[in-house]
Amino acid sequence: MNPTIAGIIVFACTFGGALFGMWLNTVLPEHHLDEESRDTVKLGFGLIATMTALVLGLVTASAKSSFDAVNIAVKQTAVEILSLDRVLARYGPETGEIRKDLKHGIGARIDVIWPQDSSSPAGLDLMRSGAGVEAEGLPAAIRALKPRDDSQRALQLRAMDLAETLLQARWLLLAGTEMSVPMPFLVTLLFWLAITFTSFGLFAPRHATVIAVLFVCALSVGSAMFLILEMDGSFEGMIRVSADPLRFAYAHLNM
Repeated sequence: MNPTIAGIIVFACTFGGALFGMWLNTVLPEHHLDEESRDTVKLGFGLIATMTALVLGLVTASAKSSFDAVNIAVKQTAVEILSLDRVLARYGPETGEIRKDLKHGIGARIDVIWPQDSSSPAGLDLMRSGAGVEAEGLPAAIRALKPRDDSQRALQLRAMDLAETLLQARWLLLAGTEMSVPMPFLVTLLFWLAITFTSFGLFAPRHATVIAVLFVCALSVGSAMFLILEMDGSFEGMIRVSADPLRFAYAHLNM
């Protein structure tokens, strides 16, 4: 879901709920708003507000955990790329073509996930971009090497392990593009927020200061939802995983 649209929807529903509550205050019979009714309604909506806070915390933690996992995976991948390049360099000049292909594949992957000349969402179909095909062929190319001694044989085994680890990291990055916050959670959270703000408006005085405060509160909740969904899209939007570790690794390949 687009974070901006989601934030606007949350703001509209919450502030609209507050205004709806104020309108209900004018049309409900007087005995529906007496002291005993107020206490009962406030108790019920207090329970909903508590559950809303709990779910909002879970949603925030889920989005942050997903973002951190992808961020760590990118940094770890950069380390493994440099390690693989150095192992291949130690193997000997026979790996020159493999190292060139590795650098080309990493450059293609960076351009696909973090396009520099476009503000559009990142394209992450690595298999179609060419980066995925080269990554799949990397272990086979290393396996085809003919080691001359035990030292080269050990380096070949180490390079194969690193290449397989890079393949696993690629799929982890792809998995990180999926939405980590379940849609039912968001719908339920929106419903609870809307009725909570309705309760605010139901018993609130009707003057400009109260309306302004409810407006700011609804705007804050909408902004929070925007930030949560922005963080949930690890490679898109304003809050995204940095490409700097992979760009650093790319700049130091074949050196």
